[in-house]
Amino acid sequence: MTERLFAALDIYNDRTPRSAAMNMAIDEALLECAEVPSIRFYRWDHPALSFGYFGRFADVANYAARRDLVRRWTGGGIVLHEDDLTYSIVIPRTDVAFSESTMSIYENVHRALRDALGSNGAELATVAAVCDPRAQINSAVIDRRYNKDACFANPVPADVLLNGRKIAGAAQRRTRTGLLHQGSVQHVDLENGLAERFAKELSDDCGVKILGESLIERAHELAEEKYGSVSWLRRR
Repeated sequence: MTERLFAALDIYNDRTPRSAAMNMAIDEALLECAEVPSIRFYRWDHPALSFGYFGRFADVANYAARRDLVRRWTGGGIVLHEDDLTYSIVIPRTDVAFSESTMSIYENVHRALRDALGSNGAELATVAAVCDPRAQINSAVIDRRYNKDACFANPVPADVLLNGRKIAGAAQRRTRTGLLHQGSVQHVDLENGLAERFAKELSDDCGVKILGESLIERAHELAEEKYGSVSWLRRR
């Protein structure tokens, strides 16, 4: 049996569609309080666009009339959210997986996702594939800032590819409390139990949880003070 990344994993199937600011806030609230690794699958109440912590607001401003914009706490590029499978993984500092390198965690999470996709040809992007200009044949991207598939146009090592096309990417933030991994899966069938299989590839001991009232209250604070504020959105 393949060794799983986590000895135990809490699963939050958050079926309530939420604003972009609230989705980001719940992820951070989970990072603050999680005692064991957790994965949260979530939805959006409007078509949304998230962009990385170091991104420029000017690069996404043109989308404001059509999408709910939010700056993530994690890094990475521009990601459109609507029909994707969006998830976050929280690893508390006390968990043994936290001691692994950021790249190792990124690769192991995406390896679990690749395995959950089954035998349909999904693979992890290699350094060679990323550097090979032929890997860009299926990409029409000229300006990554404004193309709707910006973050999904060009893979980085350990992203998940299918037929040479990026179908899953993620970004992370490591703090003194733990590690937050935020990811998106696109361009594949998401209605065939993929989320459940993905979680089971991460751990053999999965337990379904619900978001508590105190966590939601904390998330509302974070959404109002941080993710939903103009100062956060336009900080760069």
